[in-house]
Amino acid sequence: MNTDTIVECMKLSFADEPFPQVVQRLVGAGVTSYTADLMKLRNTYYGSGDNAYDEALPLRDGPAIAPAFDAAAVAASVKAIQRGEIGYDAFLRRIMGAGCSHYEVFIGGRKAMYFGRDGEFYTEPFPTRAP
Repeated sequence: MNTDTIVECMKLSFADEPFPQVVQRLVGAGVTSYTADLMKLRNTYYGSGDNAYDEALPLRDGPAIAPAFDAAAVAASVKAIQRGEIGYDAFLRRIMGAGCSHYEVFIGGRKAMYFGRDGEFYTEPFPTRAP
């Protein structure tokens, strides 16, 4: 995996680069999936085989993760960032406030899954590709 590109993708995410463009760069860097641990504020990127790369999320003064998972609030936050109404920083704050403890992005599986502390989850498929 190209860790320089991964580091650049983190910067682009916090500069509100759209998710599809960040994912394309991650694919080019050899990333197949990643996990955002919102409790530790760290992302772990996985490539083929057993390669992994860990990096801190530069979220300042992040909110406490709500004890109850609110799937509807997470879904609304996902839709808001997809429409460009909020940036990545605000997105993370909203899903943490909705009880999301971590999320996983499966690039090959074309979906992201958002999890609460007790195993509740919300799955968001990637938008359909244009024909």
